[in-house]
Amino acid sequence: MPGGHGAGATGVDPQQLWLNPSRSGRGRKPSFSRAAITAAAVALADAEGLEAVTMRRVASEVGAGVMSLYSYAPDKETLLELMVDHVSGELPAPAPRTGDWRTDLKAIAHLQRNLMLRHAWLPGALAARRTPGPHTLAFLEHALAALRPTRLDGAAKLEVFSLLTGFVAAHVGYEIRQAAAADAPGRAAAEARYLAAVAADGHHPELAEALSAPGRPPAPEALFTRFLDRLVDGLDTA
Repeated sequence: MPGGHGAGATGVDPQQLWLNPSRSGRGRKPSFSRAAITAAAVALADAEGLEAVTMRRVASEVGAGVMSLYSYAPDKETLLELMVDHVSGELPAPAPRTGDWRTDLKAIAHLQRNLMLRHAWLPGALAARRTPGPHTLAFLEHALAALRPTRLDGAAKLEVFSLLTGFVAAHVGYEIRQAAAADAPGRAAAEARYLAAVAADGHHPELAEALSAPGRPPAPEALFTRFLDRLVDGLDTA
């Protein structure tokens, strides 16, 4: 899903990571697996945030020594690659294509948003270039198929998918920050008073006019849908 189509993090060999994922270490077979390590890291990030995910913490969660983890994920960047693709496996297959590529692309964006809201660390993890794993590639295939009715070439289709994913990640990050700010007593009221004062100072007529317009539904889903409509409806497919 998430993600573009560039190379992975420095030091991560995509072919070794996704096509030849066998354990590189020797000796007795351990009682854990790469899947278990990745699931433990995801659970840790869900509960405590991405900064809590360290090799030492993950090793503790699976009952392993830190050194034994390096056979599966030599560093945190590799672990993040695994985590992103792991949660991408939660993405349901998009509904059958309607033939209207804009409608289909918006449906894909809503699936991405739901996933990122379940895993609040995901938008931040996508800030770095990631190499798409099998689950990510499956979702990308759906997105490219949705864009088939357009006149875009292959490179442009990949750019549209990256643009869409970047928009969703940025907006979900905004939603998460807004929700956190709403928990601060009086924060929204203080911001409203500040903007009202700025609008009344005579130096910001455009802002004053914008703030005087009738309000729109503040519900997060409605806001996301409006922004998404503007983005997708305005795409140039010439």
